[in-house]
Amino acid sequence: MRKEGTLLARFKKRCMVTMLAAAMLLGAAGNASAIDFKASGEWLVGFGVGDGNLFSRSIDGNGEKSKNRDDKFGASQRVKLQLDAVASEYLSGTVFFEIGDQNWGNAGEGAALGADGKVVEVKNAYIDWAVPDTALKLRMGLQGIALPNVAGGSSVLDGDGAAVVASYQFNDNVGLTAFWMRPVNDNFNTEETTTSPNSRSFHTNWLDNMDLFALTLPLTFDGIEATPWVMYGIQGKNALRDLDETWETQDGALLATVPGGYPGLAYTNGRPGGEPSTKKVWGSMFWAGLPVALSLWDPINIEFDINYGYVEKMGRYDVDVRGGLDRKRASTQREGWIAKALIEYKMDWGVPGIFGWYGSGDDGNVKNGSERMPSIAGAANFTPFIGDGNLAWSPIANGCDWSMSYAGSWGIGVQVRDMSFVEDLSHTFIASYRGGTNSPSMVKYMDNATSWWDGIGGDGPYLTTNDGLMEFNLINNYKMYENFDVNLELGYVINMMDNDTWKRSWFGSYKKQDAYKAQLVFAYSF
Repeated sequence: MRKEGTLLARFKKRCMVTMLAAAMLLGAAGNASAIDFKASGEWLVGFGVGDGNLFSRSIDGNGEKSKNRDDKFGASQRVKLQLDAVASEYLSGTVFFEIGDQNWGNAGEGAALGADGKVVEVKNAYIDWAVPDTALKLRMGLQGIALPNVAGGSSVLDGDGAAVVASYQFNDNVGLTAFWMRPVNDNFNTEETTTSPNSRSFHTNWLDNMDLFALTLPLTFDGIEATPWVMYGIQGKNALRDLDETWETQDGALLATVPGGYPGLAYTNGRPGGEPSTKKVWGSMFWAGLPVALSLWDPINIEFDINYGYVEKMGRYDVDVRGGLDRKRASTQREGWIAKALIEYKMDWGVPGIFGWYGSGDDGNVKNGSERMPSIAGAANFTPFIGDGNLAWSPIANGCDWSMSYAGSWGIGVQVRDMSFVEDLSHTFIASYRGGTNSPSMVKYMDNATSWWDGIGGDGPYLTTNDGLMEFNLINNYKMYENFDVNLELGYVINMMDNDTWKRSWFGSYKKQDAYKAQLVFAYSF
């Protein structure tokens, strides 16, 4: 009995020690759980019919036929999930995942039978922290970066990338923000260089980075908001070489993800910055802007935005004239400007307004480069079909985001947004005309019919002064629940491309067509 009592006492002691250790662990876990986790996200499921192509068929100079056979019906979805780990108002971390786009039935996107595709993307992953006892705040990591803008979105940069952003608020009226962003680096695989008749060297990840440095000055006063900004960039001669094929045009000469860095014509002997006739290895870039918003005369809202951009010449290259009938030596320099404005009048039933923009265009002389304003990742959002407005998403192929920049174009439009005559139901109507500011003589440098709008370097439809596009949009939004919207968008684009002008290009013939779309999107956000 004594032995059993001793064993029982030892057992009780061990239990007490174990319970005490567990309590200590739980206490430590309780302290760790002081981190506040917050989740937010968005589900989009959409269905639509439409055709965003501006030509139905073409025959190039070699007699090869091309016919548009894209699906007219689309069904797809996209999910965005954001998780914030908040330690305090001075320290937090954020990770942002995106699942999709998943076009229903597409095996590679995980939307076919079985639904096992690997389609999870890390869009953002960054930390926010503040320097103790100061008003200096920093954000480091993959994040969304947008240069200050009003009146129709950014013409230069609005996208995700790796960056360090520092901001300081001096007082209620004046702040200061600076960032360093590295949009491109270590994507260049190899370059062969002959150092002697019997010797060759190979370079990997050499002179292939692009770095951007920006400074913005937010100014806020009664009825006036202005944020002057400047951005300087530097790029190596291999910065845009050997990237994933989705970055390139069909001829591998120009990268669309960094759309406005070069003129974007029919290159024939290497890529810009790759093998031009120059020994220059680094090139400078520069942008400046002044967005201003005025609400001094409520209910009138006035916005205007002026931007300038320059990309240094990285040498010269050969450009085809009418498909190779001749060649010209062209410059990789690009320099231009854009001005845009918006005037709105707020009323009880809606907000009518007028908007417009003007961007410098190519002068027809390729020897002096391009006169369109360069950009990194613009996001024009005056309109939702040609531009990036409304949801900036479509379940239809070519359903939105034709143009992420206003370069080489001008336009004017009217809109009435947020009209509401029934509770929880709103409407927005937009009508606009887009013309070109590029010289008609530039068409002889286009390499094929498709380059008329999507092969010119990501600036959207390449319009000459003889061309135009008339766009109509009707957006209807019903808030079924607090976090659940049903969005019906109707759009139509009248193709006013000038036949006589584009017949001077080298491709043989084409048949133009109007573009249209009708999409229904169900959006759940929290």
